Amino acid sequence: MEDDAPVIYGLEFQGRAVAARAGETDSIHFLVGTQSLKHDNQLHLLEFDDESNYIEKQIFSHLAGEINHISTSVADKDLLATCHSAVVENKVQSGATVWRLPDRPRSMSLALDTIGASSTQMSTGNLPELERVAELGGHDGVVKSTQWHPGGSGNRLVSVDHKNLRVWDLGASGSTAKQVNCATLEVRPTFSNVRWNPHFNCAQVATAVDSNVQGWDLRSMKTTFTIENAHGQLVRDLDFNPNRQYYMSTCGDDCLVKFWDQRKTTTPLKVCQSHSHWVWSVRFNPFHDQLVTSSSSDSRVILHGVPSLSSEPISIPDDDEDGEEKREQKPLSDGVLCRYEEHEDSVYAAEWSTADPWVFASLSYDGRLVINRVPRNTKYQILL
Repeated sequence: MEDDAPVIYGLEFQGRAVAARAGETDSIHFLVGTQSLKHDNQLHLLEFDDESNYIEKQIFSHLAGEINHISTSVADKDLLATCHSAVVENKVQSGATVWRLPDRPRSMSLALDTIGASSTQMSTGNLPELERVAELGGHDGVVKSTQWHPGGSGNRLVSVDHKNLRVWDLGASGSTAKQVNCATLEVRPTFSNVRWNPHFNCAQVATAVDSNVQGWDLRSMKTTFTIENAHGQLVRDLDFNPNRQYYMSTCGDDCLVKFWDQRKTTTPLKVCQSHSHWVWSVRFNPFHDQLVTSSSSDSRVILHGVPSLSSEPISIPDDDEDGEEKREQKPLSDGVLCRYEEHEDSVYAAEWSTADPWVFASLSYDGRLVINRVPRNTKYQILL
């Protein structure tokens, strides 16, 4: 089997939420949620063995409803939060809940080839349930996203609904959630996403607000920067460069991926026009900020190279013993490094592994999860 061949895992139901298990740094773990109106929903915990292409899965019932978003704690690998919705008495009820994965239940191993395999069907009534830790209550409308503190504080989260950015504290016991701060939009634009800034002592976040992007200081709940009309249409997602303080990326319904310096918000640093439909997800590689993934309703996942904006200097081969080999290896350049086309439906999310810098997973609405790798030649361009 080729080293770069994708591995495909199929859910029983539709899905649009996937997250890397942030607190797990020794092995490759992803969490995947389902969206079904007719059936009880599930959360799949997948452990991927990169050498053998084996996936060990554990499936939990998620009785709170359809899973729209998943975020995981850096400090405690068993803690996660989901944004969910369910139809109750002909009305859609939305919420956010903090869960704990129970003690290791029975698991199943699947040897997957490049064609893929579907998850074994199991009755939800026989599945172990997630342990409910706390409700993030009081939201106005649909809860769009939650994010855990990126610096290892396992008891802090932020969430956004249509009008409110809220800060939560789980307390020392971790069994109750208390809202400790809130900012409310007074005008018509609404929040669509939030991302925690890993810099500046983790005291700032950025939110997507219609076609704009706003930065917030969580201590004062005041805006720190604004990118007006960051995209021609709705901003779907955003992310921070993990290694450069002021650099970030955004994507939106104008089919574009953009890169910004928060200090100069009038013009983007770079614009990528690689997709032909809405772009739902953009993510910096957590280890090598030269690499960025984006996923779109055009059914594609694209790996971008942005070495000109990265923290790593562009190296020039030395005239030493390895000079000839290094000169043969061209340096990484800006542009599209790879297009991944294993999906047949809108790709709502793509997430890098927190344990392996060369592995990421993407999920399309038809329930197809694809685990891909950075091409070998790109890896060598970065490492050599």
